[in-house]
Amino acid sequence: MIKFILNDKVVETTHGSGMTLLDFVRYQMRQKGTKIGCREGDCGACTVLVGELVDGKLQYKSITSCISPLGNAHGKHIVTVEGTNLEGKLSRAQQAMYDNYATQCGFCTPGFVVSLTGYCLRETTPTREGLLDAISGNICRCTGYKSIERAVDQLYQELMAPSENGRQTHLISKGFIPAYFAEIPKLLADIQEIPVKQGKQTMVSGGTDLYVRHADKLSNEDVQLLEQRGGMKEIQMQDGLCTVGAGVTASDIMQHKGLQEIFPKLRQHMLLVSSEPIRNMASLAGNFVNASPIGDMSLFFLALDAVLKIENAEGQIRSKAFKDFYQGYKQYDLAEAEFIRAFTFKLPAADDFFNFEKVCKRQHLDIASVNSACLISRSAGKIDKIHCAIGGVAAIPLYLKETCAYLQGAEINPVTIKAANEVLQQEISPISDVRGQKEYKRLLARQLFFAHFLELLPEELTLEELCY
Repeated sequence: MIKFILNDKVVETTHGSGMTLLDFVRYQMRQKGTKIGCREGDCGACTVLVGELVDGKLQYKSITSCISPLGNAHGKHIVTVEGTNLEGKLSRAQQAMYDNYATQCGFCTPGFVVSLTGYCLRETTPTREGLLDAISGNICRCTGYKSIERAVDQLYQELMAPSENGRQTHLISKGFIPAYFAEIPKLLADIQEIPVKQGKQTMVSGGTDLYVRHADKLSNEDVQLLEQRGGMKEIQMQDGLCTVGAGVTASDIMQHKGLQEIFPKLRQHMLLVSSEPIRNMASLAGNFVNASPIGDMSLFFLALDAVLKIENAEGQIRSKAFKDFYQGYKQYDLAEAEFIRAFTFKLPAADDFFNFEKVCKRQHLDIASVNSACLISRSAGKIDKIHCAIGGVAAIPLYLKETCAYLQGAEINPVTIKAANEVLQQEISPISDVRGQKEYKRLLARQLFFAHFLELLPEELTLEELCY
């Protein structure tokens, strides 16, 4: 039995946990405001909010329901555009869209309204940048974004008004959300005590890759929901070691205060990784086992020299160095019924340097042509330790073992770095495809490799010195 709150009503269903949330909402619950668009998580027409109790507080995030398994809604509050409606008048997000003529055919409008409402529910101080990022997963094909930006500006000004009588009470009194939101925490507390039935077939975490390719097949299954297993969503930092549950998402990493302190450019790097709804859904371990040669988060944690904790059907756990996990294209060291439970990495020291680079056809919301991450420790002008990974130039997310070995203990200067690039070029084997010719990818690999050192020592190294 799957049980959750849909807008203001408790819903119970025996439908398969692998059914998409979008299909359940539209065809079983007749909530037609949630639209069917791309069915790949790209357009945002199917956006809904997911509310979850975290340490006794209700937190909301936007997701694309077309690639989300119904079972992951268990114990949560799902909000469709119908659930943002007020009695007899428009909500503030709806009104802002209306006032600024920010809709034309109207197909994408429900997704925009839901995403904007989700941002209003956040406890953080509102920013215009934050509101724009909240709709980063929503595409409009006919209105023109300037009118939508004006709607964002209007909503931002209204959000900046001083809160009265508590955040949620203020949002309700000012028409940002309907009054029933005040009753949701109590209802959720009762539902979350009921475990969801687990299937015995396909393992699914966030589902953002599996459901793009296999939604029809999975919709007829009771899938194994890794998100529902205990301890899969935790981030722990202790004694210089960070342990990350396999169900942790890119958004969880991006918003973690401790990691923000250690990685000053964490937000900047994470904004290069998909749209906000996908960052809210996609699990890190799912990105690892997707085994895409250009998996952003795979490269991120290869460069941090992560160690995977792999669990089998009997609950036994073994460790595997992430850099030895991949065995070939879409092949990796996981036996049947095994899954990644968590992974660990040593927290960089204060004087360590970490950088992530990505080149794609669009600056944001695109798959990389080539991407790379690097961790460097140095002292007295020499490299004490280096871990570097690169994507888009081999059949796997590639940890550059030979290049790192060459640079271990080497002096940091243009001659050494250019020589290391020669080693790198021997280590990679790009192919020509829709994201670029192999010669172009070799050039990008060189430039991104150089970029790590230019970011590390901008006053000591110049692009002219490195690029011959």
